[in-house]
Amino acid sequence: MTTALESRPGARAGHLGSAAAVAVATALLVLAPDLLGTAGRSAAVVVLQVALAAGWVLATVPPGALGVLVLALAAAGGADLLVGLADRPGPGVLLTVAGPALLAAVLHQMLRRPPRRDVVGSLGSTALLVAAVCALALLLLPGVAGEEGEPVGSPVLVVGAALAAGHLADAALPRPVVAAGVARGVPGLLLALLAGVAVALAESGTGELVDVLSGVTTGLVLGLAAALAGLATSFALTDALTDALTGARSGPDADADGARPGAGVLVAAVLPLAVCAPVLLALAVA
Repeated sequence: MTTALESRPGARAGHLGSAAAVAVATALLVLAPDLLGTAGRSAAVVVLQVALAAGWVLATVPPGALGVLVLALAAAGGADLLVGLADRPGPGVLLTVAGPALLAAVLHQMLRRPPRRDVVGSLGSTALLVAAVCALALLLLPGVAGEEGEPVGSPVLVVGAALAAGHLADAALPRPVVAAGVARGVPGLLLALLAGVAVALAESGTGELVDVLSGVTTGLVLGLAAALAGLATSFALTDALTDALTGARSGPDADADGARPGAGVLVAAVLPLAVCAPVLLALAVA
């Protein structure tokens, strides 16, 4: 089956929409703390967590979709609360949420109405969303998304620029493709890396050699992480959308006709940010 999503105009529109969504998500993470302080950062992270969970469920319609959404949102709320309330917050506190959430995902499968179709797919969707929303909670840790009052120096800008540049390049020049069936091209990966380095250099300055080396290193690390995260997201989203749109996932608790591919732009924008959150944390504590 050939869908609009697989056609050239559909792929171009998807990349343009994803680039715009990346810009909005990045602006939210960078500007909200500057305008509203800690409360603004918390609100921005919550908005992205909800957008990611809702976007994935609406786009792919996994079996037991309502349960997947509820578990992901519950994990997001728990992760945010633990990070905010812990005396010495760190990435380890997220395991306190992820572990019980995955056990709850198994219980969710047991409570689904028989016949239980695609149990592995539903568990996979839950595990992906739980891990992603918990990773977004890392952006609440001090210094991970940049210092309050210094939005121009935020490392999130580097990641956002790389992701947006990659989507814009793929909208214009998706050839040669990275892999068959995925509308991502080699030029997009290279431009994402270059955009990351350029923004990191602009943030660090070029007055002294140490600033240049720091900017290049940061840009290479974050640009490469963003490029690979965006590519991995495209693979996961393409496979999930293909399953949903071809009706591979069907049954009393899943309706493939309810898939909304347009919601995939939210996933393409926010999921790579979640993947890059641990990298941002590593740079913040280095």
